Amino acid sequence: MQLHISPSLRHVTVLPGKGVREFIKVKVWSRRLSYRMLFYALLFLTFLLRFVSVLSTVDTIDGDNKCSTIGTSFLLLLLLLIFVSFTVVFHVCLLVPEVIYQVLEEPISKDELQGRSDIPQTLEEFMADIKESKSDAKTFAVKLREMVTLMEQRTRTAKIQEYLYRHVASSSIPKQLHCLALRLANEHSTNAAARLQLPSAELVPALVDNSYFHYVVASDNVLATSVVAMSLVKNSLRPEKIVLHIITDRKTYYPMQAWFSLHPLTPAVIEVKALHQFDWFSKGKVPVLEAMEKDQQVRSQFRGGSSAIVANNTEKPVVIAAKLQALSPKYNSLMNHIRINLPELYPSLNKVVFLDDDIVVQTDLSPLWDIDMNGKVNGAVETCKGDDKFVMSKKFKSYLNFSHPLISSNFDPDQCAWAYGMNVFDLEAWRKTNISLTYHYWLEQNLKSDLSLWQLGTLPPGLIAFHGHIHVIDPFWHMLGLGYQENTSFADAESAGVIHFNGRAKPWLDIAFPQLRPLWSKYINFSDKFIKGCHIRAS
Repeated sequence: MQLHISPSLRHVTVLPGKGVREFIKVKVWSRRLSYRMLFYALLFLTFLLRFVSVLSTVDTIDGDNKCSTIGTSFLLLLLLLIFVSFTVVFHVCLLVPEVIYQVLEEPISKDELQGRSDIPQTLEEFMADIKESKSDAKTFAVKLREMVTLMEQRTRTAKIQEYLYRHVASSSIPKQLHCLALRLANEHSTNAAARLQLPSAELVPALVDNSYFHYVVASDNVLATSVVAMSLVKNSLRPEKIVLHIITDRKTYYPMQAWFSLHPLTPAVIEVKALHQFDWFSKGKVPVLEAMEKDQQVRSQFRGGSSAIVANNTEKPVVIAAKLQALSPKYNSLMNHIRINLPELYPSLNKVVFLDDDIVVQTDLSPLWDIDMNGKVNGAVETCKGDDKFVMSKKFKSYLNFSHPLISSNFDPDQCAWAYGMNVFDLEAWRKTNISLTYHYWLEQNLKSDLSLWQLGTLPPGLIAFHGHIHVIDPFWHMLGLGYQENTSFADAESAGVIHFNGRAKPWLDIAFPQLRPLWSKYINFSDKFIKGCHIRAS
């Protein structure tokens, strides 16, 4: 006797012996039959075949060939009947999961579940309900589908609410910071000491002296800027060589000037300047203002604000989160775009280090001026390599839309990305390129493409504009993710040269990660009368 299994594993053919045509074919396999079930079936069949073989051998030894043949045939027929019965049972059992699959694949609308109180809320309730009602397979599947669908809807709602709350928390100005700005503005108007020229007349030549270490911060946040300045000067081995250029907007100029007039960081040189005070800014067509107008057009697409966005029942939570992010004031802030025009703002300087206002300096940065840029423009830390795969896994495809032909035909999706926040800019080399023009050209292309070329923000067009002009520096100089990677350890962050609270969880907000906030707050004097008066606390 021979046993043949079809290549598809859906038929078993039994042959009584050589030269004899096919005796019987049994269908034992359905599309969803597992290999374990097939194994048990074949094991059962093999056992019976061995039993028949033993009986046949015994009959042959007894010498009664005729009876042996009849006995063997009878046993073989009995075997086939048993096997067919076993297969039928298997096939019936397989119909149960088929029914479940069919029910689970049926669509169910949100309205069908509205006001239903009979849907189990937990797995324990579901199991108790099934055991009590002794439901069949179809009822089991229906109840399971309703429970899972309801859980999915609630999870989606909770996720969207989380995105909305984070958007509100990160976009709003905390009352403490608002208080600080108002108190400083009032101090500026009533106290001559808060209206000092910054820097003083004798230090003005240092502003264009390339023997100094020039740093630039663009911000409308007085408290955040004070931390950047304090940490920079306090950790410097040569603070007398530091020139910090602070760029701010018109409304924040007086509070910013008042703060640094009343809190000098001698011997460092501090310049506070509003954008409207730059000669370049007041002349002709200003690309940075055009960038702001483009951002206004982006925001105008989301009419109705955050309420209209979260009310959308068809879009995925991640899409809603991206649209909420588009409403963030930073995308419409003059400070967000100004770095692309540094060569025009500081025509006499050869090299600057640009610092975001959500960074903390933890070491002496003067070695950055010893870096040979090899003709490159932007010294930056790459973000595609590192132990933290959540933060350090960014490539061009993480920011740019490579399904768009304009992007896919010009760039490599696996090109390593880099980070804004702590950048060494060789302004001499920059002036020999068309980086700024390229930046604004691609902003225009994105607008023409209905904002489909990249995620919102200034980094994607920056990746494009500085493409081929990046000099990679050691990751020690810029540790990222402290505003969204909650798992960053305090020890790792403390050992970095510069830490960056990029992300929504800014250290001055209540949503900041409590284990990381001390790295920022230790540079604030909480006994200062302005800090105390506005109830700004360490935690």
